[in-house]
Amino acid sequence: MKNYFCGVFIVFLFGFAANAQGLLNKSETVFTHQDTLRGSITKERAWWDLKYYHLDIKVNPTEKTISGSNTVRYTVLAESNKMQIDLQEPMQILKVTQDGKEQKFVREGNAFFIELSTTQKVGDTKEIVISFGGKPKEAVNPPWDGGITWKKDKNGKDFIASSCQGLGASVWWPCKDHMYDEVENMLISVNVPRNLTDVSNGRLQSVKTEKDGSKTFNWYVSNPINNYGVNINIGDYVNFSEKYKGEKGNLDCNYYVLRDNLAAAKVQFKDVPKMLKAFEHWFGPYPFYEDSYKLVEAPYLGMEHQSCVTYGNGYKNGYLGLDWSGTGWGLKFDYIIIHESGHEWFANNITYKDIADMWIHESFTDYSEALFIEYYYGKDAGAEYVRGIRRNIRNDKPIIGQYDVNNEGSGDMYFKGANVLHTLRQIVDNDQKWRTILRGLNSTFYHQTVTTKQIEDYLSQQVGIDLKPFFNQYLRTTQVPTLEYSFTESTLKYRWTNTIPGFDMPIKVLINGSEVTLNPKSDWTELDSPFAIEKVEVDKNFYVLSKQITQ
Repeated sequence: MKNYFCGVFIVFLFGFAANAQGLLNKSETVFTHQDTLRGSITKERAWWDLKYYHLDIKVNPTEKTISGSNTVRYTVLAESNKMQIDLQEPMQILKVTQDGKEQKFVREGNAFFIELSTTQKVGDTKEIVISFGGKPKEAVNPPWDGGITWKKDKNGKDFIASSCQGLGASVWWPCKDHMYDEVENMLISVNVPRNLTDVSNGRLQSVKTEKDGSKTFNWYVSNPINNYGVNINIGDYVNFSEKYKGEKGNLDCNYYVLRDNLAAAKVQFKDVPKMLKAFEHWFGPYPFYEDSYKLVEAPYLGMEHQSCVTYGNGYKNGYLGLDWSGTGWGLKFDYIIIHESGHEWFANNITYKDIADMWIHESFTDYSEALFIEYYYGKDAGAEYVRGIRRNIRNDKPIIGQYDVNNEGSGDMYFKGANVLHTLRQIVDNDQKWRTILRGLNSTFYHQTVTTKQIEDYLSQQVGIDLKPFFNQYLRTTQVPTLEYSFTESTLKYRWTNTIPGFDMPIKVLINGSEVTLNPKSDWTELDSPFAIEKVEVDKNFYVLSKQITQ
């Protein structure tokens, strides 16, 4: 019954199977022109480099509307005068101006093409101002089916938040909605009714009381930020804070929670400094000291919004009280605090260029949970946790999705991805080197958007092995490598099956309890033992299957 419940829980809460596209094999998925406009670096995007946004909006909870403007500053990379800006139905762009002059534009589904009337000279820095408004899509099952969540707290006050990974930030504000080009810094101005507070990314610069009594909160983000990382959180918040003494000095940590949950938060949020200590050890300094760290209560489970992580885990350990691993270790920490904050390193610091490579975010971050356990409870505990989450792997389709059409791969990027990295650690077989590799990823690709190839190449270089067959096997197929073996009195025969051509991963086995490293290929290999072979066991830290062949 427990396994059945866990399976249902995964499908419902992660929403993987709720998406019909996710149930199809890659070869069966049908993509549209809108998918291409959303997911590719179109020529109308490629000619300009995004520098700055000023998102200036009014949120009306009564009408469930968002209206305002977005100032877009950019540098011209190549001569063109046709620009793509994205904004999804039913939101509307009302006007676009440049240098005070109104510009023409046409709509093609969720993409707007702006005809700029002035010459765009290479090297120039230019701005456009986009006026927009409407009723954005309401989130159905956030954060997986995202949009804007409009709820009330138990005191009847508005409780509102955005969540939009995959769906895209353009569900609620106009932007260059592709991950390859992050804005370098950003001002977020949010006007809300007088009895509410907005919490967004970066640092709070000012709060202005308007003539009608409403308040405008101005938040400034000084680091590059991806579109889906931008968020609004609006509610009857109270705030408490602390300073964490980290690798780069004092890190400001601010916590915003609903008024009635202050006491519970002061207890549960003690996981934050523990998280920072563990992850700075494994991954290097928190990547956004300049923008602080915030944990903000939200009306949904939670999300990795940069420097403004959202939280809705009910002030419980585990995942809403559930241990994904079934080992007990998953109840030693608050899943949302640890997992979503782990994304500050893998998602917000190192960011995929194309959502097809979403495993870069989720595999490393899911694995970070095991590293958190290891830091506080020991290596065996971390390994037991990551092995435990294998029970959730489905091997339904490859982890990597299709490129240029806004298509993510299998939800196995979480549990399987974590185990792929754990397996790679066994190949490295040097804990200090492994930690150096993880920290090196975050320094080498600091504040960058990346591709899977870049990550694969870096890991191959650092490990000293060509890992292309390894990643092709685990990321691009659903096949689990199977070690077939047989033994007579003193001879062990072994080979890999269910693998791609050229797969040659070394693996550790125990022969009569003694560890031996084998280098299987697809053909049978023999190992002669000076002693009689009584028992062969595959190291359980490798994510593989094994099968003894009776001869």
